Amino acid sequence: MTSVPELAFSHLGIYVTDPARMEDFYTRVLGFAVTDRGMLGAVSLVFLSRDAREHHQIVLASGRPPAGFTTVNQISFRMGDFAGFREMHRRLEKQGVAELAPVTHGNALSMYFKDPEGNRIELFVDTPWYVEQPVRVPLDMKLSDAELWAWAERDARARPGFRPVEEWRAELRRRLAQ
Repeated sequence: MTSVPELAFSHLGIYVTDPARMEDFYTRVLGFAVTDRGMLGAVSLVFLSRDAREHHQIVLASGRPPAGFTTVNQISFRMGDFAGFREMHRRLEKQGVAELAPVTHGNALSMYFKDPEGNRIELFVDTPWYVEQPVRVPLDMKLSDAELWAWAERDARARPGFRPVEEWRAELRRRLAQ
């Protein structure tokens, strides 16, 4: 049996009832910077970070349902490399996990799925690009590594705000220092 590929905790998404109030708290009180915002279908997303290496550490998602519903949108883990990402996709397919969905966000290649109790998990690898968020485009894991990365780069280059992620990080470092 192969060993489990490396991964590390990355960020948390939470459902909120008052996105403006929550954004104010996280930026004014806790010192986060808004790194992106936008709509994904009917859901309004606000991406927040205090670390220029991280596009986001928290995602505020509108649409928190009534009491009794978890406020956790997702639990996200950064993979050590793309080979590990592929291996985890293979393992998850073999296990028949619920709602396995590989996607590109432009700044990351991700896969989402549900754990046995229905919690949404994200595994991802960073790309060397930044694009304005949110972006969620299905990813064809049947492509070879070279084909998949070439496709992902073409898709990212066509999106607003495309640039090398290091340029975006330098700008965020300047903003966080102010």
